[in-house]
Amino acid sequence: VISGMGELHLEIIVERIKREFNVMLNISKPHVAYRETITTKVVEEGKYIRQTGGKGQYGHVVLEIEPGDKYEFINRIKSGAIPKEYIPAVEQGVLEAMETGPIAGYNLMNIKVKLIDGSYHEVDSSELAFKMAASIALKNAVKKANPILLEPIMKIEIITPEEYVGDVISDFNARRGKITSTDIKDKLHFIYGTVPLTEMFGYATVLRSLTKGRANYIMEVSHYEEAPKEVVSSLIPQAVV
Repeated sequence: VISGMGELHLEIIVERIKREFNVMLNISKPHVAYRETITTKVVEEGKYIRQTGGKGQYGHVVLEIEPGDKYEFINRIKSGAIPKEYIPAVEQGVLEAMETGPIAGYNLMNIKVKLIDGSYHEVDSSELAFKMAASIALKNAVKKANPILLEPIMKIEIITPEEYVGDVISDFNARRGKITSTDIKDKLHFIYGTVPLTEMFGYATVLRSLTKGRANYIMEVSHYEEAPKEVVSSLIPQAVV
């Protein structure tokens, strides 16, 4: 699996592999790196308890999750409800659970996680038990926190001769693009805006066709936004969970 900043970046990597290693490649269509997040605060309990006749497993945590600007884990345990040596295992369980979101299986992002309570057993508690308890709590909490799908939004600059501006803008709008500003320099029109990455596959070919090869563009990742319902619906059959 190869990841990159866009279609052109992936094409360059593929051509380099072919050239340097002299191999044949089976190449699938690019996949967009969607993400998932939450929209409300939720408190959820997670328990992992196993008894097998010998030493058992016991882990118990209470997590509070809420939307954030980034991932953040905060330990609010007081009075030794959970021994300090198990706190890293709790966060590890949280991080592992965030690798698979409930909507379509994409990574979760921008969630503030607080460890606010829990309990332990002097004999049966272990790092594994607390990691599993935290994972259970996080997954259940996210399902209750009104999760949404996020799509990557690209910042784009398109440079085109004046006679093609109308066609270029019309095509850009059809791709759910949003124009933020325009400029004219040396008889060239500069169009600045944002557009979902999923709408931009094959754009280089289309732009060449619209402008007889006289236009160019530069694109980079800007941010993530909530994906519209039609995008979510198209992804559910492809869910990776």
